[in-house]
Amino acid sequence: MLQVALTVSACKRLIAKGIVLHPEIQKAIQSHIIVIVAGTTNGYIAEEILKYLGYEEPFPKNRFFRGVTLPPWCSTTEIGRIPDETNFPGDVVLVKGHWEKGKNLFDVVQQLTQNDIILKGANALDVKNRRAGIFVAHPQGGTIGAIIPAVIGRRVRLIIPVGLEKRIYGNLDNIAMKINATNATGPRFFPVPGEIFTEIDAIKLLTGADAELIGAGGVNGAEGALWFAITGDAGQEHKSDELIKGIQDEPIFTI
Repeated sequence: MLQVALTVSACKRLIAKGIVLHPEIQKAIQSHIIVIVAGTTNGYIAEEILKYLGYEEPFPKNRFFRGVTLPPWCSTTEIGRIPDETNFPGDVVLVKGHWEKGKNLFDVVQQLTQNDIILKGANALDVKNRRAGIFVAHPQGGTIGAIIPAVIGRRVRLIIPVGLEKRIYGNLDNIAMKINATNATGPRFFPVPGEIFTEIDAIKLLTGADAELIGAGGVNGAEGALWFAITGDAGQEHKSDELIKGIQDEPIFTI
């Protein structure tokens, strides 16, 4: 058994490497449309998928978001919760393996069909029931408001890559009732149907080994870090050890 600790950034890299080898991504990557909706974890995914497709230019993952949570001492007027148009690369739209630069989710969502895939991150994760919740700030529902009709109406596959750092223990539907009440303030909350993909799923897919969350926390850059126990046969544990060594020094995400 391996016991390993991974920072939040390393976990994002791990999820990204796993998503590239996800069977449905592999099916769609050359034949259908994949939309990677802007988000911090999805920035790592876009980087890994574009590298897999042979794109060599650096991907600006540190500006690949529409909104982020920052510590109280960061000035949102200086850094900005939403990147300005000159720095924001837009969502990544891949059509049969070709990056349609300049297009975003809203440009293509109406043409997506049953064989296409949307990758969208989340803000809350119910680990036990494998359900995710998403904060909504836009009065028309934002990106998830555009995604759900495609998922429900046309069976477009929604994959939700989300780190276990976002685990919560309340009932997502009850939380939504409170957060979305008419007298409430702040972001709204939407429990979302979709396929959850976490670090544990990535380890299983990449190595065949089983992983279990056994601890969390840290300081000095390891805030939010996760401890995993990884078990498998000798070959699987060796693969896991090599995988972890390759990502454990991932730099902290900064904007």
